[in-house]
Amino acid sequence: MSASTNIINELHVSTNDVDFVCLTQGDGPLVLLVHGFPDIPQSWSAQMDALSVAGYKVVAPYLPGYLSVSVKQPTYFDKASLVHYFSDLIKAISPNQKIHFIGQDWGAIIGYALSAARPDLLASSVLMAVPHPVIVANYLLAPKHVHRSFHWWFFQQKDLPEKALLADEMSFIDYLWQYWSVPHYKDDDHLQKIKHCLKQNGVIKNALAYYRAMFDQDLMNPSLHALRSTLSNTISIPTLALCGAEDMRAELMREQGDCFSGIYEYREVPDAGHFLQREQSDAVNQLLLDWLARQHT
Repeated sequence: MSASTNIINELHVSTNDVDFVCLTQGDGPLVLLVHGFPDIPQSWSAQMDALSVAGYKVVAPYLPGYLSVSVKQPTYFDKASLVHYFSDLIKAISPNQKIHFIGQDWGAIIGYALSAARPDLLASSVLMAVPHPVIVANYLLAPKHVHRSFHWWFFQQKDLPEKALLADEMSFIDYLWQYWSVPHYKDDDHLQKIKHCLKQNGVIKNALAYYRAMFDQDLMNPSLHALRSTLSNTISIPTLALCGAEDMRAELMREQGDCFSGIYEYREVPDAGHFLQREQSDAVNQLLLDWLARQHT
């Protein structure tokens, strides 16, 4: 590993709506790594190392609102707004070339929407641990999936979720990671970093706003109606979907092939749950490297 690929730098990118703070490493074709909840960009540490050594430049931003100064007023966190924010980020960091998008959890939710609405910005996408929104809608009221995604519903409550997330040294975060990971997996140091981020001023409120905007039209940016209408377009760009074999979401992701009109592949990672990029980082790295290499042949 050369010195240049081993160094992680902090990149600040100011767009019209968001002051993005990103971790970046390596040089070469650009790969954007987008984390989910409850998580932070450091979740991709193993992937950043592997991809940068393989000759890629990786950029891993904090989700908008995950640093207290990162979103300008008025603040929206609906899906169309997130696509708008990330479109601006991509145009800023790669104005003349399409990028490869990799997202997990909320990163994948954003990735599905971005792939549908702005295929002109993406060379390929890897979407992890969350099904296509059409499949989500089909199973939205299935009891076991309501239970699996109980936080979607709990986070619609006023004030109580904020209190629950902060209570008892933020043990709610520990519970979610334990619930969604394979039984033997531990990641205590990383969880402490997540808690440190989320307890900063305003961050928990912003993180919850992502979920509240899923169901409340009053929280959706009314100026983005045209963009919002494109989020359900069929995805045509080359797409790899990944899921931990022990994640209940795998049951749904097996059914989503018809939502793609271009190259589409689906793989499951053994002995991994929701946070597969950390639970089985070597296996995920190999899948990513193989996928990206084939996009350049």
